[in-house]
Amino acid sequence: MSFFTGNRNLLGIASLCAGILIISTQDAIIKAVSGDYAVTQAVATRSIVALPILLLFVHWDGGMRQILSPRFWALTFRGLILLVAYTSYYLAFPALPLAEAIVLFFTAPFLVTFLAAPILGEKVELKAIIALVVGFAGVLVIMNPGFGFFEPAALFSLLSAITYALAMLFARKLGVSEPASVMAFYQNWVYLAGAGLMALVFHLAGITTAEHPSIAFLVRPWSWPDSLSLAMMAACGGIAAISMVLLTQAYRMADASLVTVFEYTGMIWAPLWGFLFFAEVPAASTLLGMLLILAAGLIVLVRPRQPQLAGEP
Repeated sequence: MSFFTGNRNLLGIASLCAGILIISTQDAIIKAVSGDYAVTQAVATRSIVALPILLLFVHWDGGMRQILSPRFWALTFRGLILLVAYTSYYLAFPALPLAEAIVLFFTAPFLVTFLAAPILGEKVELKAIIALVVGFAGVLVIMNPGFGFFEPAALFSLLSAITYALAMLFARKLGVSEPASVMAFYQNWVYLAGAGLMALVFHLAGITTAEHPSIAFLVRPWSWPDSLSLAMMAACGGIAAISMVLLTQAYRMADASLVTVFEYTGMIWAPLWGFLFFAEVPAASTLLGMLLILAAGLIVLVRPRQPQLAGEP
């Protein structure tokens, strides 16, 4: 490895780790507002703030005409999948400790590999099957089904991982012709439109309350936030845009098979923010499950070089 290549890899790793750190703060913010505001309001506020930032990225990345893509419907459909992924991801926050909600989402990387066979026709290696078994064991350890500790909100995290994996598989084809900035712009406008539409449907249907905190977070009516809450939700837009640049840059600079492993640094920040901001101490079962899911991810990701996708905002 040349000195130049080595430096690019180090810079790529640093960029990815910084992007993961920055985007992890968004999870803490969403959890903080989940008891008073609706998830649709948080997503819409974030999307409004991110919109002009993403338009600048599109402009710098080749011009505004790229928005009028001939693959409009494919990009929009991918945005809808990600709307489900991120909405379900956030819905787990009110009912689960932050570390537990996020670690279940980290089943997505090995799900991408496993689902590539039926969806893209790719050959599944033995290590992918082993990773799926190990990762599923980690999920079971965290969820504790059948032992009186199961929280249904954990299913939101798993739904998020599955739909996110599907969106990443879909992006493998779109990414050949569409730049990351355009793909991010499309998913952002779908977030904005989808969040507004969901809020309107719940309002017209008269569904405004629920006993379970996750469902309450989904159906709660919008309300004018106090200045601190508004600033926190708006900050998510800038956080998402900046982290997207860092994550995309990481995969442009360094070997993808090398930097992808560092996506799992997100498992460091989730329990830290949970402890610092919400006084959450991860259970022993959560830590054990985290290690199993991490092992499953490493089994899949530590392999010969192949194209990988940058992280999502």
